[in-house]
Amino acid sequence: MDIRQNVSLKEYSTMRLGGMAAYAIDVHDRNEVAQAVAWAVERNLPILMIGSGSNIVWRDGGFAGLLIINKIPRFEEQQEDDENYYVTIGAGENWDSVVARTAAKGMTGIEGLSLIPGTTGATPVQNVGAYGQEISQTLVSVEAYDSQTQQVINIPGSECGFAYRTSRFKTSDRGRFFITAITLHLLHKNPEPPFYGALQTYFDEHGIREYTPQIMRDAVIAIRSSKLPDPTKVANNGSFFGNPVIDEGTLAQLQADYGPVPHWPTEDGRIKLPAAWLLEQAGFKNVHDPETGMATWPTQTLVLVNEHATSTTQLLAFRQKILDAVQQKFNITLEQEPELLP
Repeated sequence: MDIRQNVSLKEYSTMRLGGMAAYAIDVHDRNEVAQAVAWAVERNLPILMIGSGSNIVWRDGGFAGLLIINKIPRFEEQQEDDENYYVTIGAGENWDSVVARTAAKGMTGIEGLSLIPGTTGATPVQNVGAYGQEISQTLVSVEAYDSQTQQVINIPGSECGFAYRTSRFKTSDRGRFFITAITLHLLHKNPEPPFYGALQTYFDEHGIREYTPQIMRDAVIAIRSSKLPDPTKVANNGSFFGNPVIDEGTLAQLQADYGPVPHWPTEDGRIKLPAAWLLEQAGFKNVHDPETGMATWPTQTLVLVNEHATSTTQLLAFRQKILDAVQQKFNITLEQEPELLP
């Protein structure tokens, strides 16, 4: 095993902040995962597995354990009939490349998740979603190394505990499973309306009336590219806060205080608010903070950008300014989307 010592965690977060990891190793198959876990357990070291670090904020104190970087490749298709396809994808595969391959083949189900940075193994952890699609809608099963039983198992999608931007891998079973692959059920057909609002607006503005997985992917890429910075060029973690969910009584009070409030219903009858609107109303649209070296992206307030911060402490100080301002103005507590590790 090629285990490296004293590795900078800045290289494993697109925010490019954080301390040092005591040990790190790249893994390329299930056996290497098992070997790496066994090595750490034998030395009583904590373990973390990551992909590309696009949804991670590392603490300045670093990580006194073994960091496993998932680079497991795989892309296997199984055709059930003319419409139903099953695709098994290695957890280390670049996610957008996976979406590109399936959309090009005319498969629908994940094209709305185009241009989301990161690796495939991270998608079920966060229950990644965008433009009306969530990974939970197509996920059949998760293949993972279970550190308790020391075996590779398959977990059905129905047992993943999916909810808005979360799963059992992020909550009750955090740290137990090391995801090695996922299997998706995709349909060889065209996506059908109604579409997510921003997507339908794009179609209308561009006179698009024919909808294919590739056309929808191209539209999503165009929309995201116009609003979001490329994490390979600008240090950021994408949307830093999730959209809060409130009840109708809270919405009524907000409307009484502030007039029309953008919102949309959730499946459980509650109300979801756009966190970006809350930040803008709280005074954080296109803010550049000299004290912390952080900023909000001009075309998407939810994206916090590292302009010249040198520590996670500075990032967290800027985050706290936002949390306090939104809490004071709206009595709403925002939740951070990127994981703060360890």
